[in-house]
Amino acid sequence: MLSEKAPTCFTLLPESKTTFKLPERFTYPFVYQPNELAIAASQLLQEKLPLYHSLDADIKGRMYGVLVVQNAAGEIGYLSAMSGNNNDLYEHQESLPDFQNPKENQRVNFVPNIFTGFEEGSEYQRKHSIVNQLNAEINALTNDLSYQQLQQLVVSEGQAAEFQISKQQRQATNNRKARKAERHSFAANNLSEEAITARSIELSRQSVADKKRLTELKKYWQQRVSEAKQTLAEKENAINDRVKTRSKLSSQLQKMMFSEYQLLNADGDVAPLLSLFTDTVTRKPPSGSGDCAAPKLLQYAYKHQLKPICLAEFWWGQQPSSEIRKHAHYYPACQGKCLPILTHMLKGLAVDDNPLLVNPATDKTLDIIFQDDDVVVVNKPAGMLSVPGKTIDDSAYTRVKHMFRHTSGSLVLHRLDMATSGLLVFALNKRAHKHLQKQFINKVVQKRYVAIVEGNIEGIEGEIHLPLILDINDRPRQMVCYEHGKRAETHWQVIERCNGHTRLYLHPITGRTHQLRVHCSHPDGLNTPITGDGFYGKKGERLHLHAEQLSFLHPISQERLTFRAAPDF
Repeated sequence: MLSEKAPTCFTLLPESKTTFKLPERFTYPFVYQPNELAIAASQLLQEKLPLYHSLDADIKGRMYGVLVVQNAAGEIGYLSAMSGNNNDLYEHQESLPDFQNPKENQRVNFVPNIFTGFEEGSEYQRKHSIVNQLNAEINALTNDLSYQQLQQLVVSEGQAAEFQISKQQRQATNNRKARKAERHSFAANNLSEEAITARSIELSRQSVADKKRLTELKKYWQQRVSEAKQTLAEKENAINDRVKTRSKLSSQLQKMMFSEYQLLNADGDVAPLLSLFTDTVTRKPPSGSGDCAAPKLLQYAYKHQLKPICLAEFWWGQQPSSEIRKHAHYYPACQGKCLPILTHMLKGLAVDDNPLLVNPATDKTLDIIFQDDDVVVVNKPAGMLSVPGKTIDDSAYTRVKHMFRHTSGSLVLHRLDMATSGLLVFALNKRAHKHLQKQFINKVVQKRYVAIVEGNIEGIEGEIHLPLILDINDRPRQMVCYEHGKRAETHWQVIERCNGHTRLYLHPITGRTHQLRVHCSHPDGLNTPITGDGFYGKKGERLHLHAEQLSFLHPISQERLTFRAAPDF
């Protein structure tokens, strides 16, 4: 619970900002455009943030949030929160000279963590001390010079064994060839039977001796390598035992901590954090659940009888190396950690409808570019699904299925994001599908996209190689991951530059989800998002990405067909 002496986190909005009309419903946090009140509150927080969070390259960025609220007196103000643990708020204070004594108008009273910690001497603190001790022991053991020397010894002994045994095997092979050649020469040398018999016995003895030497050499090196590995294993077992113990204790600590999170909602109901994840795929909260900005803001508002009006979360600081986060851009709440939590916490509030449940393609038409008995090529408009979704059945697939009722087998060969417009090819029979599917696998099919990105791209053309993986805590967003990601390659060419934007051709060599969008936005790609990209940039009227050209071999005639459709931007 909050201390009674804790300063209030409620900050009045200036009168100039309260002239905005209050929204009738609260923000749907997983897909939203920030309300003008939330933007005003965010800007006020951002003016003060440099005092708390430097933009130096060495300091990691993080997510912040604001919750516009109304108090019992009807006054409109806002609450501020940071994602993650508030305890690292002061970690960079050395680099901020005015941090110790901020002026009153510069101070930010961030809402506290939902759970502020265990008391000294508690079971949690006791186990946490053990984990800290295990960490120190693991670091000491892994950094120990003798351990590192043993690792090198195992490698060097293995290499020496391989070299010496290979050398002996080559010698034995050469000796065997020489003995064979000598046996073949017996007849040519007119040797007597007695001489041939005696020499054959000697050659056989040499063969046995070579085999014996090789066997003894293998045994010798096997013993040396085994001894080195055994000595190393003893030290590794000591490390692994500590790692297993630490893992077990860490799991217990996380469960103990999560059991202390009691989350409120607008109806006044309280739910334990652990209970909110029992019906999820993981069945337990991911690390950091409950510490995001949105849950902390709502928890504080409910505890202090403040009425939530609207919400916004934004990224502040350096771009992370994996996920796409741009400085001062607004982002929705994450799905993996926050969906179960906020589903509970928003009960009792009138909340905006989930826009993903509304079909934006109801009034859109699907243009047929080409059709015959085997294939159909369509120009999908932005906002239409390629295939049916979880909640929306209408799609390019279902419309083609309805128009061409004689189809057989699977129609689908590739897809475009809902927000992306452009050319799609569907197969109308099994034979055509099988043939075209092979073309996609063998990269016979050629695709070219047109995109407009924010900013002027230097150079004329280039390649992007950034492996991609699904962000399991924030589906369907993708992340760059060199360790586990799948290969993703894109070629790009500049068409023109105009008014601070660049028009590009994009050629995807691979076909990963959101590949072009991530490759454009990531710092190691073009470092600028596609205009209108609500996932990896700033949402606009539409995503400026269009599959403009599609080329493939006709599955029956084998004729190369090329189709083009100009974008509507």
